Amino acid sequence: MALVSTTTVASSSSYHCDPFFPAAARSWCRPRSRGGGGRARLSVLSARLSAPSASASSGSTGERDRYSYEVDSLIDRLSNLAPRGSIAKCLETARHRLTLQDFAAVYREFSRRGDWQRSTRLFKYMQRQSWCRPDEHIHAIVIGVLGRQGPALLDKCLEVFHDLPADSRTALSYTSLIAAYARNALHEEARALLDQMKGAGVAPTATTYNTVLAACARAADPPVPFDTLLGLFAEMRHDASPAVRPDLTTYNTLLAAAAVRALSDQSEMLLRTMLEASVSPDNTSYRHIVAAFAGAGNLSRVAELFGEMADTGHTPDPSAYLGLMEAHTRIGATAEAVSVLRQMQADGCAPTAATYRVLLDQYGKQGRFDGVRELFREMRTAVPPDTATYNVLFNVFGDGGFFKEVVELFHDMLHTGIEPDMETCEGVLAACGQGGLHEDAREVLEYISKEGMVPTAKAYTGLIEALGHAAKYEEAYVAFNMMTEIGSLPTIETYNSLANVFAKGGLFQEAEAVFSRMTNSADIQKNKDSFDALIEAYCQGAQLDDAVKAYMEMRKSRFNPDERSLEGVLNAYCIAGVIDESKEQFEEIRSDMTVPSIIAYCMMLSLYARNDRWADAYDLLEEMKSNRDSNTHQVIASMIKGEYDDSSNWQMVEYVLDSSNLEGCDYSLRFFNALLDVLWWFGQKARAERVLEHAINYGLFPELSRDTKLIWSLDVHRMSVGGALVAVSVWLNKLYTRLKAEKDLPQLASVVVLRGKMEKSTVTRGLPIAKVVYSFINDTLSSSFHYPKWNKGRIICLKSQLKKLQAAIDNSNGAAIPGFLHMTDSRLPSPGSKIYTREAQVENGSAHATAESLVEEKESELLAL
Repeated sequence: MALVSTTTVASSSSYHCDPFFPAAARSWCRPRSRGGGGRARLSVLSARLSAPSASASSGSTGERDRYSYEVDSLIDRLSNLAPRGSIAKCLETARHRLTLQDFAAVYREFSRRGDWQRSTRLFKYMQRQSWCRPDEHIHAIVIGVLGRQGPALLDKCLEVFHDLPADSRTALSYTSLIAAYARNALHEEARALLDQMKGAGVAPTATTYNTVLAACARAADPPVPFDTLLGLFAEMRHDASPAVRPDLTTYNTLLAAAAVRALSDQSEMLLRTMLEASVSPDNTSYRHIVAAFAGAGNLSRVAELFGEMADTGHTPDPSAYLGLMEAHTRIGATAEAVSVLRQMQADGCAPTAATYRVLLDQYGKQGRFDGVRELFREMRTAVPPDTATYNVLFNVFGDGGFFKEVVELFHDMLHTGIEPDMETCEGVLAACGQGGLHEDAREVLEYISKEGMVPTAKAYTGLIEALGHAAKYEEAYVAFNMMTEIGSLPTIETYNSLANVFAKGGLFQEAEAVFSRMTNSADIQKNKDSFDALIEAYCQGAQLDDAVKAYMEMRKSRFNPDERSLEGVLNAYCIAGVIDESKEQFEEIRSDMTVPSIIAYCMMLSLYARNDRWADAYDLLEEMKSNRDSNTHQVIASMIKGEYDDSSNWQMVEYVLDSSNLEGCDYSLRFFNALLDVLWWFGQKARAERVLEHAINYGLFPELSRDTKLIWSLDVHRMSVGGALVAVSVWLNKLYTRLKAEKDLPQLASVVVLRGKMEKSTVTRGLPIAKVVYSFINDTLSSSFHYPKWNKGRIICLKSQLKKLQAAIDNSNGAAIPGFLHMTDSRLPSPGSKIYTREAQVENGSAHATAESLVEEKESELLAL
């Protein structure tokens, strides 16, 4: 078994015990004050961008501020010295003003830069001078500088060490040389140097032993037996000198080694020895202890140990319980993690916000959202939530589909005075994007700007996605251009999001332009999601050959298609009406995904219905009903067949529809379009109307209906053909009601079937959704609607025609119908029925239904005008 890995040991404070090169001071960002913090960060960023590079500068500002003027000047002169320049000239002016401590500061600066060449040249110069001849401290620092550069310079380390007279060598120089070998994983040499040190009569210190222990613990090929480490540990414990007494670093090094080997018994022994020696464990200690017991599969023993410690007055700190909880959550043991929280409270250790965050995140991963809410309420009574806690909640509820709850939590966060950071705003905007909450997304972006922060690409991506789900194409494009103007460069996710905006509405030319800009201007290549967006854009825009070509290009680019990719191609085949290719694609989905989605089933059912393949359609419905792995498939199949129309069973349908909404607007839009399509072609118009109402209540198709004094408008450009016919039918009946009740008519009634550049094209009328909707409306209302010259994507009815319709309605008071159309559920056709096709299909089943045959089954009660 491998010993302590580099990563494991490095996380401990015992790794590379080098007292001569303390870690560079870290600069922690102070909390941003409301209003001015963002501007402060921008000024700091500008200062950093205008500062010289690391290679030219002599160190960070924080470090250089600690040096004297002479040291700072010498560092600059040496840094700018040519490879063959004279060091003597650099030191002429400051010869009598520099001390050995000043030279030590210079070496430390060069060490931070990794500049061993200048360190060596300066050391050789000092060796030749009587006024600045290096002492042991300088020798130790130079050894450390060289030892950091890898095994190739270890010989130079020895040269520097041997330059020091034997009687001047103390634990300082020996430890520095041992650290150089330890850093390069030469544990045998490090141990030999320790023995040589003892043989020379130089007493090692705890730092010396810790360095050797770290080297032995790091060894992997072959690993050093743990007993060897314990032998060194025993030497330290039995040494009479207080300077060799094991310290926290010693114990952490041994605990790290035991953790990698999963030696739980040894870890427990070391913990007890620590407590007996009055050495308090820290966060690193507890982390290694938990890791050792986790590796041994005995995490329950850790809880017992913590309980024993609490009983003896050594209650672990919150980080110890936190580490144990994290270990339980990594293996999915949520109940055990909760029991750790309860034990923590019983032991008298107050939980922290981090403690609750672990459980909140774990509950969210398991879909236990009620548990998340309950635990958060408990947390608020015990410890104030912080920004990180809210960030976890935003991710949990956003991933779970509770997008409006994310927005409510954001307002709650502001109300309680907790200041959001950029990660917070990104999380909220991501939820707004998935849920189509474009108004809330605008408010969050406005908050970011007011607080002086610069919105990131991820933040703008959420805003663009939210605007897209509301079909606000111009505003989404404006937001995209705005982010580039303020310096937030779009990522591939941003480009894909913008392309998806256009794809949902079939604006394939705009989607192509987005990816052209991405590849040509930003030099970003398309990924799988990019191809998925193109396929959907081509399908919705009725460019079916291009959709298949995009799929083939994706495969050539070595991207593995997922369910969405395969369904995109299936959609293209189904729209084209090619049965054989559709069945082949459906079987590919079945082989890759085990159980095809509801969307895939609905596409095939619509295809069979439009081609009067009722036997195949019913076989597929029975397959859905008999699916024991998915209740969703069973419920949808039963609903299509009319078995769930009563109120109690319809609640099951609503539950399934609500569950689809949790997937986000992107999935929900495809789901409802596919479902509405199959319901229409199966003649289930009343059920289709109920499903459409559910989609509208959820917030899908917000552009569907718009009524003003000037215009009554219906927008179906993002819907499937069947979905558009359902929406048009419902709208026409509402139009009937309004014409019957209202006297003030608008100037125009309009049905939008296409958006974008295609509105100006004359080929628009031949596209499936435009052709079918136009034929359906005029078959219903006797050519009252027409295409205007100024826009080919709209079918309009002028005020004069509306008045004629109103007059006809007034003259038919005895009519028994409540509208232009009856929205009733028809009986399912028997196998062999010809409803949508007049003639038998050709052998390959690829015959296309004509525009007239698509609406052949007219309503007998249509109002004659």
